[in-house]
Amino acid sequence: MSTPAYPSVSDSAADADAAAAADTRGAATLAWPAALALAAAMGIGRFAFTPVWPLMAEEGGLSLAQGSWIASANYAGYLLGALAAVVWPMRHAGHARVQLAISLLAVALLTLAMPLTHDVMVWCALRLAAGYASASAFICVAAGRTVAPGDPREPAASALTYAGVGAGIALTGLACLALMAWGVRADGTWLALGGLTLALSAIAWPGLKRPSHVPSSTAHAGPPARVPRVTARLALHYGVFGIGYIIPATFLPAMAKQVIANPAVFGWAWPLFGLAAAVSCLLVPRLARARDEKRVWQVAQALMAAGMLAAALWHHIAAVIVAALLVGGTFMVITQAGMLTARRMAGAAAPRAAAIMTAAFAAGQILGPLLASWAGRWGAGLPQVLGGGAALLAVSAWRLGKITTEDKGAGHNAIGPQGCTH
Repeated sequence: MSTPAYPSVSDSAADADAAAAADTRGAATLAWPAALALAAAMGIGRFAFTPVWPLMAEEGGLSLAQGSWIASANYAGYLLGALAAVVWPMRHAGHARVQLAISLLAVALLTLAMPLTHDVMVWCALRLAAGYASASAFICVAAGRTVAPGDPREPAASALTYAGVGAGIALTGLACLALMAWGVRADGTWLALGGLTLALSAIAWPGLKRPSHVPSSTAHAGPPARVPRVTARLALHYGVFGIGYIIPATFLPAMAKQVIANPAVFGWAWPLFGLAAAVSCLLVPRLARARDEKRVWQVAQALMAAGMLAAALWHHIAAVIVAALLVGGTFMVITQAGMLTARRMAGAAAPRAAAIMTAAFAAGQILGPLLASWAGRWGAGLPQVLGGGAALLAVSAWRLGKITTEDKGAGHNAIGPQGCTH
């Protein structure tokens, strides 16, 4: 009598890996339009000024104070866009698609308009509007779903979608690096980035016209779903994340330039930051398999604090590289984990919860430079500011763990191939 054949452990593992690979391929097909939209809206609408700033300072004498005003205007616009989404939440998928199209077009036109003037106040207004448009686009993507709830491809689709932000940052940084090598001035760089926004949006749009999956209660008119109280606690920590990360995210190329003046070297700081952000989104679903997304948020925030501390204590290009990898490699992980946490706990109120989280983050981005300026008046330099931000992030990561299972009524979720976002 023959012994029945049972699948071995190795066969089961191989089948699981094959299934995961198939899920990833299917998720990529669904997620790439949203990823390109985020690359345009965030990589350029939110972060283009960072790599162009050194050129504008060198060519036009843009001071640190003026540059800070322009950057802060973008942060303020991002906050206004998020607050608008809280007050006027999206009611259905059709509304979200129209809003996303308008936002992407606005980012492109506002970027193309930057060379039309050299007035700092007009620049502030343009970047304010671009920040508003980028927040609107991000919320449209973050509140929707590329696949239906419960689909095994959803974790991979979410990771690929959020990787678009880092890819956009890296692409913007590489474009600025190439244009700098070709001798293109700041005005030409802005025009090139505006054209890049149009190109990315045009490529993404046919895929974005497909209906996205939204919570069923938002598919019809009626009063907005109620946001749970835990969203406020999550938003507080998300705002602290915005405070802590904004200093290195804004000044990383300038930090690199202080160490090495050669643009062929310091110019790589921003592409490296974006590349780390994109790769981290793709790796985390496997590294964080079967773990709660809040735990992923905690660990990523602690690593970000370590990167900032390295740059604060060590004035060397190696420290800048460490900061670029650890800050760039965690900020989109925290963004993804934070949004998944808030969306899961909010249930039907997911769009409004996403807007509240985005508003908290935007407020933190504005508060961060103000706190840095206040510290500077007391004699603190960039290393001390980075150290203080690292400490703030570390404390927040620890306190985040105090948000316990009492708030998990919507069910457990994990960022990973075996997890399922709700």
